[in-house]
Amino acid sequence: MTRTQLSIATTGFAALAGCAALSSLGIVPLRFSEPPGVRPELRLLGPSVDRPLGGAALRLWARIENPNGIGVTLRQVAGDLHIEDAEAVAVDFPLGLPLVAHQDTIVPLDVSLRFDHLPRLARLARAALTGNPLGYRLEGSFSVDAGSLGSPRFGPLTLLTGEIRVR
Repeated sequence: MTRTQLSIATTGFAALAGCAALSSLGIVPLRFSEPPGVRPELRLLGPSVDRPLGGAALRLWARIENPNGIGVTLRQVAGDLHIEDAEAVAVDFPLGLPLVAHQDTIVPLDVSLRFDHLPRLARLARAALTGNPLGYRLEGSFSVDAGSLGSPRFGPLTLLTGEIRVR
């Protein structure tokens, strides 16, 4: 083997070893939590043409941490939102949110609820008017774009839990 062939072979093996090491790193799931000092809010909406029985606008806040050594883009969060004992509300948040390696960001997740679509949620309006907090749980999955490492999807898992106060 000539010196040039040896150099090319060594470079090729090093590149393959680098790719293997990179793929063995994998992408670990992002971490979701309720941010300190920021609370979800439920705003009751009166009846309208679009909401004959009224509804609510819910804003959840999520602190999303990227524990990976590379930046990723959070593409989607989808799942079921449970408020107290009411039936689950399907949610789907297409995001496209870039997340820097080893950092976190706080984002709002907005949900619109129509009481005529989910009659059991109308009870929540009555309960919320008393000023008592309402427990919630967001269960679902999320996907990230990690560039050349792929687009993994994580879940199902509990993404957020907490209490909602009426505003």
